[in-house]
Amino acid sequence: MEIKITSRQTLNVLLILSWIIFAGLCIEAGGFIANAIFAIANPAVVTRLWQQIDLSALFAYDHGHFFAVTLIMSIVAVMKAWLFFLIIRILHKKDLDMSQPFNKKVRIFIFQLSYVTLVIGLFSWYGVKYTRWMVEQGVSMPDTLYLRLGGADVWLFMAVVLFIIVQIFKRGIEIQSENELTI
Repeated sequence: MEIKITSRQTLNVLLILSWIIFAGLCIEAGGFIANAIFAIANPAVVTRLWQQIDLSALFAYDHGHFFAVTLIMSIVAVMKAWLFFLIIRILHKKDLDMSQPFNKKVRIFIFQLSYVTLVIGLFSWYGVKYTRWMVEQGVSMPDTLYLRLGGADVWLFMAVVLFIIVQIFKRGIEIQSENELTI
């Protein structure tokens, strides 16, 4: 007996996984934003931020830098959640037509993914540079992996790859429409 897995079944599994990841990323983004707000009301919580990140040295050094770092962390977390929202939206609407994969909706989807990954990469890169600069100023900072800012190069690499795929899809759509006009 042969079990055949269709692309629709695979996409359904990916939709479920995307929902799970999206929920986790929303919780993380909400945690960063809520902690920044709680730090205003009660500075004692700065030692126990989201995921036990201790930014108390930065908070004691300067409140403005503390909020800049938490803002960068929040932007990166929100953009990651937005990335999975885009994936969920296209999988939920079932806009992926496997009989004609080169279509305008998929090209726009990949184009949006490339821009979101580019923004994530740029903010992560800037966040890493900013935290290194804070360390040079003598402020004790946690590792950038704990701040969820690591991997900027991977995000930037992914953005470039997605931009290339968008160009391939653009050419595929042109060839597909030429073939339809020929017939």
